[in-house]
Amino acid sequence: MPLQVVLLAAADIIDRGQIMPGRPRLNDEPLQGAAASLLNGLGVLEAFSIGKPALGVTEIAQKVNLHKSTVSRILTGLAKAGYVERDDETGRFRLGLGLIGLSGPLLAELDVRRAAHAQLEQLTATTGETSTLAVWNGAEAIVVEEIPSPHQVKHTAAVGTRYNQYESSSVRVFLAQLPFAKAEQLLEAGRITHSPESGPDGDFRQHLATVKEQGYAVNDGFTSFEEVGISAVVRDYRDEVVGCIMLAAPRSRTGSDRIAEHSDSVMAAALSVSARLGHRPAVHQPAGSQHAADI
Repeated sequence: MPLQVVLLAAADIIDRGQIMPGRPRLNDEPLQGAAASLLNGLGVLEAFSIGKPALGVTEIAQKVNLHKSTVSRILTGLAKAGYVERDDETGRFRLGLGLIGLSGPLLAELDVRRAAHAQLEQLTATTGETSTLAVWNGAEAIVVEEIPSPHQVKHTAAVGTRYNQYESSSVRVFLAQLPFAKAEQLLEAGRITHSPESGPDGDFRQHLATVKEQGYAVNDGFTSFEEVGISAVVRDYRDEVVGCIMLAAPRSRTGSDRIAEHSDSVMAAALSVSARLGHRPAVHQPAGSQHAADI
């Protein structure tokens, strides 16, 4: 099995008990053997990103805080398994197609992804802008589906893109659904980053309460002056948030009037996907009536 190749290739050279940066531990017990090998192998894979798709051994070693010889041996195992590929000309590595075999079954089982695809296509056709679906992993919004804009000038968010900036509209719609104490904890711990020079005005509590009430958030140039993002939550039959629909557009095509129009379109798409997942909006009964919905 591929994972066995990875583990066997790394098992004899991993520093026992070393904790990978960015991976929370449930306890302080040192990891040993296959567990340490697996976590370090995953750490090497996570060193790659959209901005840095190709990395050398030294770069990876610095990112994951492991010795270069250790990283080299891990990469050898990952390459044998097809999870990374080495460029013979530059000697640098990039993620391999073998990872699709791992992620494919997971993505196929994401009901929200299947339910959202047609709505994303319609949203892009209606607005002319890139539409995506993102899910929440507890501290990041992760793109799991994208329909790119047909325009030559466009903003994209490739599948696998992660957002942890408070200014991101997708991050804020997810944060708004959490108890404020939990959202505040993520901000204070730095797991959700925030720049005091940019982003929504007002305190976090007030702004997130507004986002939760209206059901969507707007990134009006907060993360990049040239980009506008709009996100709205998707709920399932349990009334739980299972994702968000996000629209990304260049500012050159997105004035205040267009933002309002796009917000309505994103909200409509999110409500439609939610309905496909069995969600039924709560009926707000008038004061003094216990049976306002029984009409």
